[in-house]
Amino acid sequence: MKNVRWTKWIALPVCFLLTAFLHSRMNTLSSVDQGDAFVPRPAFARAASFGYDALMSDYYWLQAVQVVGRALHPTDHAEHLGNLIDVVTTVNPWVGHPYRFAAVWLTTNEKTVRQANALLERGIAYHPDDWRMRFYLGFNYFYYLEEDSMASAILETAVPLKGRPNYLPRLVARLRVGDGGLDVAETFLHELIRGTEDPFQQAEYERALDEIQTERIARTLDAAREEYKRRFGKDIEKVEDLTKGPNPVLKKLPPALYGAEWVIYPRSGEIGSSYYYSRYKVRKDFREPVVSKKEETETKEEGQH
Repeated sequence: MKNVRWTKWIALPVCFLLTAFLHSRMNTLSSVDQGDAFVPRPAFARAASFGYDALMSDYYWLQAVQVVGRALHPTDHAEHLGNLIDVVTTVNPWVGHPYRFAAVWLTTNEKTVRQANALLERGIAYHPDDWRMRFYLGFNYFYYLEEDSMASAILETAVPLKGRPNYLPRLVARLRVGDGGLDVAETFLHELIRGTEDPFQQAEYERALDEIQTERIARTLDAAREEYKRRFGKDIEKVEDLTKGPNPVLKKLPPALYGAEWVIYPRSGEIGSSYYYSRYKVRKDFREPVVSKKEETETKEEGQH
């Protein structure tokens, strides 16, 4: 017993001196300052922790938080961020929040979403009773990858878990029949808002809910437009035409959010809000063309005339 005690007293100062020496040799600039700096292989980082798994994991977790906190557009560093979270959760797989953190920020393209999914699957393996990780994984398959059957299968495994929301079985049922519409997206978003403490992400999810509300109204205007065509044998020139004439289709136009107006987008010919420059899409399409600033400006200017 005495030998063990002496070994501990000798090992602690040696580890302290070694850590101080290594720290003096390290480039301590943040990941953002360095750019997408070198990240060790997760297995190597774990081996190099010499049993101080939590300490090593915390170091790379701090690097990941700095990437998001200091980058102008954190999603620009998504792959680098994913590599950092991979190290964090390999060295100390019992952590919780980093898995969900990855699900929120690794959404730049299909590759990073699948990287987030792999991390979430690791999180589920180490936290089998946490329904939230299954929820995030199901959302990724629904929203980003358009794989409703996979989303429903994953969410179904969360139904028996303690603490899951009461609506989850109904959500699973809707996904099973391929009903991946506005209601399903809205349900996911409400839960994501409730489950995140990041004010930036909450604002993004709330913005998406506003877009869904706008899309619902736009669809009623689409129906009114079809009725106008049936009655008068021609298309509208402006959205206000729906309220004009001796037998108007609508008595008045519904209000648009943020004091905007309903316009016909010059590029697509669709009815939409002048606040946005395109209609809301339930799914994230990584292949969709980027709308140029010129096109966006033209669309908004059209709504002001």
